[in-house]
Amino acid sequence: MSNRVELEIVSIVPAHSHGAYTLVLGARSGPRKLPVLVGAFEAQAIAMELEGIKASRPLTHDLFVQAFEALSIDVLEVVITDLHEGIFFSKIICKSGSSTIELDSRTSDAIALAAKFHCPIFVMEKILDEAGYNTDDLEIENVESPGRVAHEELIPSSKTHKGFEQYSAEELEDLLEEAVRDEDYARAAKIRDEIQKRNK
Repeated sequence: MSNRVELEIVSIVPAHSHGAYTLVLGARSGPRKLPVLVGAFEAQAIAMELEGIKASRPLTHDLFVQAFEALSIDVLEVVITDLHEGIFFSKIICKSGSSTIELDSRTSDAIALAAKFHCPIFVMEKILDEAGYNTDDLEIENVESPGRVAHEELIPSSKTHKGFEQYSAEELEDLLEEAVRDEDYARAAKIRDEIQKRNK
């Protein structure tokens, strides 16, 4: 495919729609950004992968990864191919043996799998021209620096916990295991950050 632009995940922020999030994708070369509306489940899956948090049991996208690996299917790339009436259309490009397979996919699912397979994400240039914006001219409110996720916004703030400095290293490991088991990934991310801070 020609006239494509490679993207990277910049941030995930709450959208105005209840229960939705804006996934901000940025061009690897240049200041252009592409905002994509995704559901809470997909936002959670992407955030967990970016932050290296593992669920206690496989979630839907984890199941896809296991199935693809069991069937020896490699995910090569994800391409946002079209934009129609405000809806993005995407393809997941896979390889099985000598065959190349193109799977139609919701863009949110495609990007979640791209994050899990660590494969590149592309968008057709015309779509970026139509739906993207230039950070030299405009900034989306609350967009964070590249590679960061707004943890507190992915899970209601009532489930987050502060003051982990008071716990011992062993207690923190127990708390991390408990948070992952309870699927409280925002809290798990905070605990993991405290553990990593101490290990520096």
